[in-house]
Amino acid sequence: MTQARTTPLFVSHGAPLLPLQDTPARHFLEGLGAQMPRPKAILVVSAHWETERPTVNAVAVNETIHDFYGFPAALYAMRYPAPGSAALAERVAGLLTDAGLDPEIDRARGLDHGAWVPLILVYPDADIPVIQLSVQTRLGTEHHLKVGRALRPLLDEGVLILGSGAFTHNLRELDRRGPDAPETEWSSSFADWMSRAIEENRIDDLIAYRDRAPNAARNHPTEEHLLPLYVALGAAEPGARPHRLHASAEYGSLRMDAFGFTPASAPSEKAA
Repeated sequence: MTQARTTPLFVSHGAPLLPLQDTPARHFLEGLGAQMPRPKAILVVSAHWETERPTVNAVAVNETIHDFYGFPAALYAMRYPAPGSAALAERVAGLLTDAGLDPEIDRARGLDHGAWVPLILVYPDADIPVIQLSVQTRLGTEHHLKVGRALRPLLDEGVLILGSGAFTHNLRELDRRGPDAPETEWSSSFADWMSRAIEENRIDDLIAYRDRAPNAARNHPTEEHLLPLYVALGAAEPGARPHRLHASAEYGSLRMDAFGFTPASAPSEKAA
């Protein structure tokens, strides 16, 4: 059987509590796996692994990293022991080397919550090999587009490229009343501008979003949570149809939007 070509995705993983909350974003992620062909393996680009050089992990079984504090015991009890893949890690490192990106391989690190929180909802059985790739925050948007373009051959090999971050991410201005708090105008205006730019393939605007999008610095005081989007965008084939799969907000200003980058010849996924 021929392995189905995968579609690059970006999802917002939200607060670590997402798997325990009754929210639209959680329900969207729980249904996402059934909407796609099952991938041969998954490459997750997580906002929570920042390194100087692109780094991919290569382990036999992924440790579940609980890289947060002050949350309920039920969250720390969660495990996502997905198998790793040394062969895929070597393949990724080779593609990045060919693109002049000087990667490294980490043979000890597991999955941080930017990776396992969405995956435990999308593929709860943890039976698909998963490797994780870091971001280089200081290198910005164009660098991460280049990373994505280097990884594009993986789509034909059945590997799901999953960028995991946050469409908006300003923790200091979250509404602590809870995930149902009303959304702020400054987060919705930014999300609307970004969504239109993505769906219209306005790559120059997206590269320069910090100067062109409304309230960009307020929504992203630092960039690490938006950069996985650019890897998914870069991995998309020329002529792909970007489309928003999900849109919601939690804690007033934490946008949970998700995007797919469907090949022009394939049917579009339905938004949720």
